[in-house]
Amino acid sequence: MKISLMIEGMGGLTWPRWQKMAAATEELGFATLYRSDHFTMPAPPDLDSLELIVSLAYLAGNTTRIQFGPLVAPLSFRDPIMLARQAMALDDLSSGRMILGIGAGWQEREHAMFGYPLDDPATRFARFEEGVEVIAKLIRNAEPFNFEGRFYHLRGAHLLPRPARLTPILLGGSGPKRTLPLVARFADIWNAPGASPESFARSNALLNELLIKNGRKPGDVMRSVMFPALCWRDEAEREERLRFLRGPIAPFAGKTDADLLAYFTHDLSAIIGSPEVIIQQIRDYAAAGAQEAVVQWWGIDDLRGLEMFAEQIMPHV
Repeated sequence: MKISLMIEGMGGLTWPRWQKMAAATEELGFATLYRSDHFTMPAPPDLDSLELIVSLAYLAGNTTRIQFGPLVAPLSFRDPIMLARQAMALDDLSSGRMILGIGAGWQEREHAMFGYPLDDPATRFARFEEGVEVIAKLIRNAEPFNFEGRFYHLRGAHLLPRPARLTPILLGGSGPKRTLPLVARFADIWNAPGASPESFARSNALLNELLIKNGRKPGDVMRSVMFPALCWRDEAEREERLRFLRGPIAPFAGKTDADLLAYFTHDLSAIIGSPEVIIQQIRDYAAAGAQEAVVQWWGIDDLRGLEMFAEQIMPHV
């Protein structure tokens, strides 16, 4: 089971924090460092937010082992042609460690703030479907191709130089009617955020069927699950985890311990408790078919918590 990390890029991410997180992820043995791609928080106040591609270029040049990428980059404000070109370049620069996670976009505030059209859900997903196909063709087609869609129009398009490998595409979500069929057509990695082991198993089985219908093998797509986690061994570590959450993440600043734990449990579907609790949950995901557990790490300055996670949990899963 791969154990990876995901950081919220709009939650107070600065260069010193990113540099420390990159070094810790590499040193402690995590497989991948993902980050979200947003301008700002869904609600005020605004916090520091490093630009995605520049921050990934830092990882390409300043780490040697970990994989990295967006989870996910929204095609509502990212141009798929430029995003494919950037991803291929980052993959080559890092000797094959880039993962291109892409999504449809969802946060209304950042789109209104900067004038990007988010559009209604149907239009948003239609644009996403086209964008995914354009990205897949640009990455995987060595020969020029044409594409005539509702949103994107390409004539004799191809990207040079060709990459040393085909940059893997990650798609997230478990919608049975549109998302999983899109995963079956184009993805190399499927990520299911917030799924229970039981719902993950059902979606995983459906994805196997869809892959076969598309002439692919179930092993062609890696299976990944994402969840927030709060872990402690005693009362002192519990207080330390919660104290770090009240740091740069402004929405958590005024919450009591009980409010914080209730929010993470009920609103974020986090896994909370001792290392044994986290270990068992990860094993349950593995039994349901997951090959990677992505831990959404909200304590952006809580490097001691990461050390504890790496020492107490990762050797057992």
